Amino acid sequence: MDNMFIEKKSKYNLEETVLKLTEAVSKSDWKVIHMHDLQQLMHKNGHEVLPVTVMEICAPSFAFKLLSKDEERVYSNMMPCRLSVYDKNDGNTYVSRMNIEQFSSQMGGVIQEVMTSAFRGAEDFINQVVE
Repeated sequence: MDNMFIEKKSKYNLEETVLKLTEAVSKSDWKVIHMHDLQQLMHKNGHEVLPVTVMEICAPSFAFKLLSKDEERVYSNMMPCRLSVYDKNDGNTYVSRMNIEQFSSQMGGVIQEVMTSAFRGAEDFINQVVE
């Protein structure tokens, strides 16, 4: 289970990390679908946590391969890809994501192909901001 999630320390603070990731995504065929400010959500519900931004990103060409056939649509709950950018008590900012490449290796076929490609594409963005 430890290998199913990946966490790396960012070279930047949270705001800069999110900005640089957003810029990298916008320069590609990928799209930023939505940003979730979980710190704000928790605050509205009476809880205080350190900053957490979850970025939903999508590569329409990959998504189409999973959404165009009925037998693949069951995996749509894994879409879009999510990157989490958050601060920890050590004063650093981190980027985490699910290791969908490893996860999809158990499925094979088009699922493995699409999820591996999506994972590697997202890693290109992440590697621009992490140590």
